[in-house]
Amino acid sequence: MTAPIAITPSRPAPDVDETFPTLTPAQIERIAAHGRVRPVDQGEVLGTVGKVTSQFFVVRTGTIEAVQLGENGKTTTVTTLGPGEFTGEVSMLSGRPGLVTLRVGERGELIAVERDDLLTLIQTDSELSEIFVRAFLLRRAKLVAGGFGDVVLVGSNHSSDTIRIKEFLTRNLHPYAFIDPDRDSGVQDLLDRFKFAIVDTPVLICRGSAVLRNPTNRAIADCLGFNEAIDQVKLRDVVIVGAGPAGLAAAVYAASEGLNVLVVESNSPGGQAGSSSKIENYLGFPSGISGQELTARAYTQAQKFGAEVMIAEGATRLDCTRKAYTIEIDNGPRVPARTVIIATGAEYRKLPIENISQFEGTGIYYGATFIESQLCEGEEVVVVGGGNSAGQAAVFLAQTARKVNVLVRSRGLAESMSRYLIRRIEESPNIELRTCTELTALEGNGHLEQVQWRKDKEPAETRDIQHVFVMTGAAPTTRWLKGCVAMDERGFIKTGPDLSPEDLSAAKWPFARQPFLLETSRPGVFAVGDVRAGNIKRVASAVGEGSIAVSFVHQALQE
Repeated sequence: MTAPIAITPSRPAPDVDETFPTLTPAQIERIAAHGRVRPVDQGEVLGTVGKVTSQFFVVRTGTIEAVQLGENGKTTTVTTLGPGEFTGEVSMLSGRPGLVTLRVGERGELIAVERDDLLTLIQTDSELSEIFVRAFLLRRAKLVAGGFGDVVLVGSNHSSDTIRIKEFLTRNLHPYAFIDPDRDSGVQDLLDRFKFAIVDTPVLICRGSAVLRNPTNRAIADCLGFNEAIDQVKLRDVVIVGAGPAGLAAAVYAASEGLNVLVVESNSPGGQAGSSSKIENYLGFPSGISGQELTARAYTQAQKFGAEVMIAEGATRLDCTRKAYTIEIDNGPRVPARTVIIATGAEYRKLPIENISQFEGTGIYYGATFIESQLCEGEEVVVVGGGNSAGQAAVFLAQTARKVNVLVRSRGLAESMSRYLIRRIEESPNIELRTCTELTALEGNGHLEQVQWRKDKEPAETRDIQHVFVMTGAAPTTRWLKGCVAMDERGFIKTGPDLSPEDLSAAKWPFARQPFLLETSRPGVFAVGDVRAGNIKRVASAVGEGSIAVSFVHQALQE
């Protein structure tokens, strides 16, 4: 099963069930003003798993059962809702297909509210908004933790594609059941039903019938209907490319201020920060928060205000020859935009080792999440890098790994890592810092088996290590822009005062004014976060840039 997502909102009272709260009569009356009362009979189906749920229900009398239908008509009841309780979870905000079937248990009366009217209510009634959003998050967490979903993944944990699919589903908060053929000898019976062999794994059984052999992330998103409710050719006030902290912050502020917002994300929400095991220096979270939890909350928050997010749809080109701008999507239509915020971030640089690509996902990893930590439980691992991401990974992995070797080329960590992380590393008995040391070779047959490192001019040392976490440097994700905006010599996007007269002349800058603070060499096109030249690589600064950019978007829209 997937790892549970930790959702820890503030509690209004110790005796209140935040997952399935009972509304007060006054709250029910406010909801009723946005819907209609309808009688229902026992057994009536209100929503079907795999179908977009268009209505939200509050029980006045009777009951609603949330169930999953298994093989041979077997039914599993997820929960039963009584008077004063309500339906819905995160898919109600996103417009994605539901994960359970809703049917009437005992006849009675319901208040039915259309999804658009519910979103309006959430945006205008702060008390009900807090109740609904908290409950929706906690219910999704319960579904994830219990494996209640419409997906079964069959694959080996030694397969890079199995790991990729697990991470894609987990980071999109989609529940799934996992079967490892290395541990379950009976898995062939399941595959035989669909005429698949073990060699065909990983196999994704989607919604109980569609069977996908080693699907791409986009194929999974299509099968699960992640983007079904989104009109991709509608002109938007702002299109945000990238759903990391900067992009999500921009989406939250733009949507909350009434702009029509579309976010285009090539993989999963969260970006590089979403793979961070624990962020302890983010304002307001003294005990720390995982990158996945932080960005999952931001993702839900953006949808709460009406932003739409396209998942597993990568931008391939920005057509900046005229306004409105258009963004070309993988094998899809052009997305028109009055303004654009580029928040595509940066990727960890690959180590200069000839065969490193051979082991990516099967021993070489670029993030340290719960999934990777379980793969290397009780084993010796290597973390390469001296920044905060590497420090967070080392401390996190030390909880399950037998030993963590931290390799850095410099003579120490003081110049590149926060002091609190340095102290954690120094105080962890199973973390060894190896300074002036570089990884030089990798060996293995299908999966990484041995690594070689060298300190200064000392002889190379070979170790039997099967897991290496690489977190070194950053390369901007700007190839898709194809020179549309001015960049520095490393490929980061230049903005505001960093743009030279030559940059503006080459781009035929049309205004007498200078570009706004986060504006690129194209008017109405902004860059925020790690993709921007001169950025400060902190989650808080990325969030700040995303929010600040929206103020300039408003000004650009008025021109």
